[in-house]
Amino acid sequence: MDEVLLRSLTPGVLAALVRRGADFAAAEDAVQDALVEALRVWPADPPHDAKGWLVTVAWRKFLDATRADTARRRREDRAEEEPVPGPSPAGDDTLQLYFLCAHPSLSPASAVALTLRAVGGLTTRQIAAAYLVPEATMAQRISRAKRTVSGVRFDRPGDVATVLRVLYLVFNEGYSGDVDLAAEAIRLTRQVAAAVDHPEVAGLLALMLLHHARRAARTASDGSLVPLAEQDRGRWDTALIAEGVGILQAALARDRLGEFQAQAAIAALHADAPTAGETDWVQITEWYDELIRLTDSPVVRLNRAVAVGEADGPRAGLAELAKLDASLPRYTAVAAYLHERDGDPDKAARLYAEAAHKATNLAERDHLTRQAARLNARRDR
Repeated sequence: MDEVLLRSLTPGVLAALVRRGADFAAAEDAVQDALVEALRVWPADPPHDAKGWLVTVAWRKFLDATRADTARRRREDRAEEEPVPGPSPAGDDTLQLYFLCAHPSLSPASAVALTLRAVGGLTTRQIAAAYLVPEATMAQRISRAKRTVSGVRFDRPGDVATVLRVLYLVFNEGYSGDVDLAAEAIRLTRQVAAAVDHPEVAGLLALMLLHHARRAARTASDGSLVPLAEQDRGRWDTALIAEGVGILQAALARDRLGEFQAQAAIAALHADAPTAGETDWVQITEWYDELIRLTDSPVVRLNRAVAVGEADGPRAGLAELAKLDASLPRYTAVAAYLHERDGDPDKAARLYAEAAHKATNLAERDHLTRQAARLNARRDR
C-alpha cells in the first residue's frame, strides 16, 4: 500500500466532497474514514481509479454521518430539555454503545475520542478543542482508533472511568458549545449512577446537576453570555442544586476523593453563596489545590489563578497567571479580567479584544468584544 499516494490524493478528494455540498469539517472526517477503508481494502483489491474510489467511498461516509447526525438531532428534539430529579429509566442502548466504544484494546484517550465522534456526535474540531490539540492531530488519533477496533469483537466493554470522561466532555460541549447535549449527558450519567456504586460516578452527576442548575441564568434575552458574578441567582434551579449537593455530600463522605467530586465541591460553593460577593473564594482555592494534586491540569491552574485573584487580590492572581503558558485557552481573557480588577482598564481593554479574536465560541467572542468596548467607551468619556 502506497501511503504517499493516499496523502497526495487527499486534497483532491476533499475538494470533490466540498464541491458536492459537504461542509469542510464533515468532509475532512469522511475523507479520513475513506482513507482508513482504503488501508483495509486496497492491499487485497486495489482499485483501477484510486481517486474515484476514494471520492465514492468518502461521499458515502459523509451521507451516512449526515443521516446519523440528523437521527440523533431528532432524538434530542423529542427529549425533554431539562433533566428531572431522580433516576432515569433505561429506554435505549446509547449507554451500552458508550461502554462498547471504550474498548479495552484502545488507550483511554483514543477510546474517549472515538466515542465522542462515533456516539456523542461531536465533530473532530470540537473534540480537538476539548483536548487542546490541533484538529489534524485529533483526526489522526480517531483514525488510528478506528483501525484498531476494525477487526475486534465488541464483546468486552470498557471501564467506567473512560465512559465518565466521555460523558464529562459531552456535557461540557453541550453546556458551553454549539450543540445542546447537556441534558442527554445527564440522562446517561443517571443511568451509570443507578448501575455503578462509585463516588466518582456520583461526583460527576453532582457536578452536572450543579452546573445545569444555573443554565437559565447564563444567557440574557438577546442570547449574550451573563458572567457568573452577574447572574440572577433567583433563576437558578434550587431543586437541581439541592439534589446535586445531596449526591455530592454522600460521595465525599466515602473519603475516596476524585476529580469530579472536587469540581462538584467548587460548583457547590458557588451555588451556596447568596450573592457573588459572599462567595467563599478561600475554600474554592483550596479545592483547586486538591484538583491540581489529582490532575495537574493547566486548565485547573488557570482557574485557580482566578480564584486566587478573588481571594487574595488581583495582583496575587496575576502572579499565579504569570507561571502558566500564555497559549492556554482563555488565558488572555483571564489576564484581561485581572488587569481590569487591578485598575488598568487600558491594558484590560486590549486584552479583551485579543481574547475575543482567539475565542472559538461565538457567544464568548461577543461577550469579550463587549467587555473591550465597555472599557474603551469609559476611557473616551
